[in-house]
Amino acid sequence: MITQVLPIDDLSLEMAKAEIMRGGVVAFPTETVYGLAANACDTAAVEKVFAVKGRPNDNPLIVHVHKDYDLSELVTDIPSYSHLLTKAFLPGPLTMVYKSKGTVSKAVSCGLDTVAIRIPSHEGAQRFLKYVNIPIAAPSANLSKHVSPVTALHVFDDLNGKIPLILDGGKCSGGIESTVLDCTGAVPCVLRSGLISREMIAQVVGECDEYVFKDGEKVRSPGMKYKHYSPKCETALFSFDDREKAFELYRTKSSEGLKVFLMCDDEVAKQSGCSDILNLGKTENEIAANLYDKLREGESVAELIIAVAPQKQDGVMVGVMNRLKKACG
Repeated sequence: MITQVLPIDDLSLEMAKAEIMRGGVVAFPTETVYGLAANACDTAAVEKVFAVKGRPNDNPLIVHVHKDYDLSELVTDIPSYSHLLTKAFLPGPLTMVYKSKGTVSKAVSCGLDTVAIRIPSHEGAQRFLKYVNIPIAAPSANLSKHVSPVTALHVFDDLNGKIPLILDGGKCSGGIESTVLDCTGAVPCVLRSGLISREMIAQVVGECDEYVFKDGEKVRSPGMKYKHYSPKCETALFSFDDREKAFELYRTKSSEGLKVFLMCDDEVAKQSGCSDILNLGKTENEIAANLYDKLREGESVAELIIAVAPQKQDGVMVGVMNRLKKACG
C-alpha cells in the first residue's frame, strides 16, 4: 500500500471521506496528537484500527465529532455540569464519557455501556469531521506503545504502507492527549489527565474527582492500563530533586562512549552542564507541546535518554508526568 501525505484541501478531504465510507482508515490532525480515523458505526472498520496499530482490543477508543454534531444521537443522560464544561472548554482537548445510546459499534468501547466523545479544536480536524459528518473513532495514529505522533511525518514513520492517506495539518499545538472525564456520575471524574486540568474543571463546575486505576479492573479510558509513549532507545527518569544524579549518570554514560541526551525543561538544562539536551521549554504548555516531539527526536539520535521531571507537578503537569512515567519510568 502506498501512503500519501497531503495538505488538507477539498481533494484530500474527498479522498479521506471515500476511504472512510468504504470501511478504511486515514490519519488526521487534532490539537493534541494525530488520530487514526475510522467510521465509529462500522465494526469492521473499528477492528481495522486496532489491527493497524497493534492495539489491545480491551483498550477503548474515543469518538470524534464536529462542533455542530447532535450528541443526542450518540449518548443519553447528559448531566447539567457537562453543558457548563462544553461552554467553557469545547471545542478543545477534553473528552467526556457518557452512557452510550448504542449508535456506535460496541468495538469502540470494548464492551462498556459508555462512549467517550471528543470535539477537537484543530481547524483541519473540524474540516475533516464536517466533511465526513459521521462519528469517527480515533486513537493516536502510531504503532501501539510507541511515542504518540504530533506531526504527519511521525505518523508516516510508524504507519507507512499500512494506511493510504495522512492529512497533514502541521505540528499539533497541544502535544499530549486530551483529558478524559467520566460524566456518568453526580460529580465529574478525571480518568486520564491532560491539558484541561482537574483544577480547571472544578473551577467551572464546583468539584471534580480523580480516578485511580487498580489492577484487574476493566479499562474505562485510553491510557489507563498499558505501557505507552515509549521511544525506541533506552530511557531513565529522575525526579527534579534527584537531578544531580541524572547529571552524574549522563557524565558516566557519556564517558563510556554511549550517545546520551538529557531531556528536561529549560531551568534544569541551564543547571546541568550537559552538552546534548532535548529542551522541553519553559512553561507547562511548552513542555506538554514538546514532550512527544522531543522523545521522537531523541530516539533518532540517542542510545539513552535521561529525563528529569519538572519541579512543578500540578495542573497540566499531572498529564505530562503521566506520559513521562509511562514513556521513561
